Amino acid sequence: MYVIGITGGVGSGKSKVLEILEEETDCYILRADDVGNEVKKKGQPCYDKIVDLLGETILDPDGEINRRMMAIMIFSDPVKKKQAEAIIHPAVKRYILDKIDELKREGTYKYMFIEAALLIEDGYKQICDELWYVYASIPTRTRRLVDNRGYSLARIESIMDSQLSDREFRKNCEYVIDNDGDLEKTREDIRNILH
Repeated sequence: MYVIGITGGVGSGKSKVLEILEEETDCYILRADDVGNEVKKKGQPCYDKIVDLLGETILDPDGEINRRMMAIMIFSDPVKKKQAEAIIHPAVKRYILDKIDELKREGTYKYMFIEAALLIEDGYKQICDELWYVYASIPTRTRRLVDNRGYSLARIESIMDSQLSDREFRKNCEYVIDNDGDLEKTREDIRNILH
């Protein structure tokens, strides 16, 4: 099984690329954000540590961590954000490594795609056989984030400023998928890379 990391800036269309990959290949897709949510659930590795760090005010009536409340708390406190990341990121990586081992033993899939914005920063180059960068221009990404997620321009700028530059993504990835416009062009790029 070939393990490929899919990365790119916010609004680049990584989810759309994953949809195409699912249609075009025999693959297993793992989204790091989904894993991050999973490891914070009650009974999972990060739950108690996050509650100890942020307090019980972040819990929903059912005792699960309220993701929105947690986001508000950590994004308003850089120290707490760093501490939360130090709890969550290693647990996400452990989960992903275990899943890779499991899937390789089963031998069911030809490809495994791991999608995360921070693949490069979090050292996934050592885990993946290749990294692919999903590219879209800043105006395209901005339009998508305003239209699809209702983000303000200030929020978009803040997120983009915190992410790697186009040059850094290109330097660290084996392939670039142009997802700036026509989806058929994107599909063609993906087919060319796969073959």
